[in-house]
Amino acid sequence: MRYMKLFFLVTDIGFILYWLSAGFSLIPESWAFKHHDHPFMIAWNWSFFPLDILISLTGLYSLYLHRVNRADWKLMALISLVLTCCSGLQAISFWTFSRDFDLVWWLFNGYLLIYPLFFIHLLLKESNATKQC
Repeated sequence: MRYMKLFFLVTDIGFILYWLSAGFSLIPESWAFKHHDHPFMIAWNWSFFPLDILISLTGLYSLYLHRVNRADWKLMALISLVLTCCSGLQAISFWTFSRDFDLVWWLFNGYLLIYPLFFIHLLLKESNATKQC
């Protein structure tokens, strides 16, 4: 849980900071993705807002549930992890279909796609072990 907590905090707080930065136009031009100022790309980017905030809410809530010793923290964590994976996959799929490669954006979204898989596996493995006992 210690490592998952770290990943959740980095990801969930990172999403909140990203959306605050995007909302207040604080992201430097040199860091922005290609065509970030075109209406289509603005709409595409903001289409992730509800998903990313839901990821943050479920992730942070799962940490709270774990802290107060509630068993349903695992369900919230699993929901957050699956949504995180989906967010990364959607972004990488878009960048792939549009044939756009920016190492920074691919790394961030690759992180969102890949890291949850390890913890999803652990949560499911732990859940199956508990059921067999």
